[in-house]
Amino acid sequence: MELKELLMFMTKKEASDLHLKPMRPPLLRIQGRLIPVKATPLKPDDIEKMLEPVMTPTLRQIFLEKQAVDIGYGVPGVARFRCNVFMQRGTMAAVFRRVPFDILTIEELNLPDVIETFTEIPSGLVLVTGPTGTGKSTTLAALVHKIAATRPCHVVTIEDPIEFLFSDDKATISQREVGTDTPTFQEALRNCMRQDPDVIMVGEMRDLATISTAITAAETGHLVFSTLHTNSAAQTIDRIIDAFPPDQQIQVRNQLALVLKAIVSMTLVENKEDTARLPAVEILLNAPKISKHIEMGEIKEIAEEMEKSVNYYKMQTMNQSLIGLLAHDVITYDEAVKASWDPEDLSLKLRKMFPSIEEKFREGKMAPSAADFSQITELLETKELYEELEERHKVKFQEKDERIADLEAEVTDLRLALEQNSGSNEEGKREMEKVKGENQRLREDLEKKTGALNERIRDLNQKLADQGGGSKPASGFFKR
Repeated sequence: MELKELLMFMTKKEASDLHLKPMRPPLLRIQGRLIPVKATPLKPDDIEKMLEPVMTPTLRQIFLEKQAVDIGYGVPGVARFRCNVFMQRGTMAAVFRRVPFDILTIEELNLPDVIETFTEIPSGLVLVTGPTGTGKSTTLAALVHKIAATRPCHVVTIEDPIEFLFSDDKATISQREVGTDTPTFQEALRNCMRQDPDVIMVGEMRDLATISTAITAAETGHLVFSTLHTNSAAQTIDRIIDAFPPDQQIQVRNQLALVLKAIVSMTLVENKEDTARLPAVEILLNAPKISKHIEMGEIKEIAEEMEKSVNYYKMQTMNQSLIGLLAHDVITYDEAVKASWDPEDLSLKLRKMFPSIEEKFREGKMAPSAADFSQITELLETKELYEELEERHKVKFQEKDERIADLEAEVTDLRLALEQNSGSNEEGKREMEKVKGENQRLREDLEKKTGALNERIRDLNQKLADQGGGSKPASGFFKR
């Protein structure tokens, strides 16, 4: 069995890790579970032969000195792999982590949108933390890829080993591998200051020297990204401060209060169908109150402040993120409890936000949401606004109903008045026609009487004329 064949099979099965150990068949980690490959158990000689092609003389020398070595290895057309070769019970063993060629975006990783805004920060320290295999390197790669596509700047990465391969876009990217391009993280960071960087990505802050140099780089106006193996934002701050001697810790708290910009703590939770793992994300932003807590050493108050700052700063605790996943019905209650660092607090918050809903979650009748807790608070705010608007609309509808009733009454009165006026008009018309007819009749009678009277006068005049002969002319009325 060849290593290349195993790595190709691992990629085909979309496994995240390959474990090679003597006296066991190869193991693949798929969706968080280790599954043995159907093959014969490996012998120590088999593993040594498999690993020989990936170890250069320099790496072999490091392995012989330290009994462990990190290796970056690529299979053309398949994927890149981060490998750690180590000794166990006197024999060689190795673990290969698959690093895809394609770099996913923040949206494709199902992470809250606020994380993408970290690429716009001009300077400061941004940390991505969490247990092994929770997507820290993948998240950093997404952020660096976004910067490369949007900012005309110089990005320097210091990794052990190099995992994702970045291409120049608007930004130019220099990738340095510890052990190949530079002896140590600390030395690379020191030299980095002379390489005109705008953004520095440190694969991991492993020791005091690296932490101290990274903080100094952030203080001098650079944007520094790095990772730590811690479970929460508060624990991350404690880890950094505790790495320094007691007499320097006050100074370090003051430095962190100024340069720390954000902490993202991640874990992965299986979805309801057991087909994928979803990120649950704790987000801390260095708001004024957070900065004050760091400066005063009030680390325990940080989580409470994060819970209060969901709406304004888009911060959230891990339990709030898990509640978000539950509310969107994408994970089960049991998975949320397993992923939570404080299950009792998770249960309390669920009962407080959704009374008696916890039983429904347990029964599987209602489930999760997206990892962004701010969406839940937005839904609650929307519900409150809806209720307020509904109440206002009720009042307005009532006023409108009253107005409509008044208008209908006015219309009815006007209709009655119009009908009455219409009746009066008809009666007036009939009366007028009657008067006109009477006047016409009177006029005709008058004309008849006048005609008859004129005829009578003519007759009388004629008679007078006949009786008087021509002795005396007629005068006055009868002259006519």
